[in-house]
Amino acid sequence: MAQTASIVQLRPETLEAFVSYVRDAEAAMAPSLDGSASFLWSDENADRAHHVRRGDILSQLWAGQAPVRAPNGLIHDWIGAASIPGTTIGKTLACVQDYDGHKNIYKPEVMDSRLISHHGDDYIIYLRLLKKKVITVVLDTDHDVHYQRVQNGQWFCRSCTIRVAEVDDAGTAKEKVHPPDTGYGFLWRLNSYWRFMGTGDGVTVECRAISLTRDVPLGLGWIVEPIIKNLPRDSLVNTLKATRRALTAVA
Repeated sequence: MAQTASIVQLRPETLEAFVSYVRDAEAAMAPSLDGSASFLWSDENADRAHHVRRGDILSQLWAGQAPVRAPNGLIHDWIGAASIPGTTIGKTLACVQDYDGHKNIYKPEVMDSRLISHHGDDYIIYLRLLKKKVITVVLDTDHDVHYQRVQNGQWFCRSCTIRVAEVDDAGTAKEKVHPPDTGYGFLWRLNSYWRFMGTGDGVTVECRAISLTRDVPLGLGWIVEPIIKNLPRDSLVNTLKATRRALTAVA
């Protein structure tokens, strides 16, 4: 691995660009949470709504055709949607809030999971993530998660990483957890915004995932670019598929 991509450190200006982007994104979400705009992204477009209703899992960049450039980094902003028939909001929330069980629901991408603390609609959770595309990267991550009821049959969830640390030789006697924000930079931050809405015959689930990674090093695009640019979408789609699979199995 060290021969293909260099160790990098998350720089303050890179993080500042991400924080600014997230601030603007969250401000733009406000109308969909106060009832003055459509709650679901998929309902804003008749074609999208049709595809979701017929069972397709949609995914696309929120805007543009490529990640957003930041100083020494890239901001990835993906939105996805899926319909889960034969379930309820209550069952859906119970599934996604089963953080001790995420290692079973979302494997192999989630290698381990644990609820750290829980107070009302607020959770602190631990996930050990596996990112595998050309090479394998293991990450120890802590997340601050908050749920809010928007109105009857509609829930919103905001999940933000508060620690991301790369792990060498995971699961072996030589395992080493690096300090946060150092390593190969394939994931520095991840904010996930979930929406759950009952539809009468099931639940529509949407997730907007905004993540921060290193940029593509000059001359190493062949090894780094597939990891950086494809993994955010792959992870989002796999998460939606796994959520639907888990709820369909218990419906």
